[in-house]
Amino acid sequence: MSAKPLTSKIAVPYARALFDFSVEKNIMHQITADFQNLDIFFSEAVDLTKYLNNPVVKQKAKSEILTKLLKSQINTETFKFLMVLVERDRINLISAVISNYLELVYQTASIKMIEVSTASSFTNAQKKTLIQKLKELTKAREIRLVINEDPSLIGGFLIKTDSKIIDFTIKHQLQELAKHLDTVLEI
Repeated sequence: MSAKPLTSKIAVPYARALFDFSVEKNIMHQITADFQNLDIFFSEAVDLTKYLNNPVVKQKAKSEILTKLLKSQINTETFKFLMVLVERDRINLISAVISNYLELVYQTASIKMIEVSTASSFTNAQKKTLIQKLKELTKAREIRLVINEDPSLIGGFLIKTDSKIIDFTIKHQLQELAKHLDTVLEI
């Protein structure tokens, strides 16, 4: 857990430099799309991620595998950036760089990332209603939902954004009722 803040601290300048470069060259949309796809790709390609994170594997081997897998799939500038990370032995930070870069893009575009935990999946109508309400509350131009299903919540949903947590779960309501009953019964 203590490595996370350090990883993020090292990744931030790389993300900021790429963000500034993408704005300057007017290619932010392409790099953002690449990074959104790479985020999914690296999270699903667990063996590749382990391979890239392995300090024993030479930089040349890492460069070759990324060239074979990604060079034709992503923007030239995005690929060059990945190669810089390989050359500087920072490719292990790719996930942190991606999340920091996307955070910068979302802040610039007034897009809020909001995590929602729910007991069962939302219908499209429920998602639209929730997004509309969250837009009103946060004053964001756009809302991106990250939805996690958690059957232990029993029902309802939990919203996490920045430093706020809004808990509309049945599990939470039952816990609050139990606390209230404990205090009432102690009297």
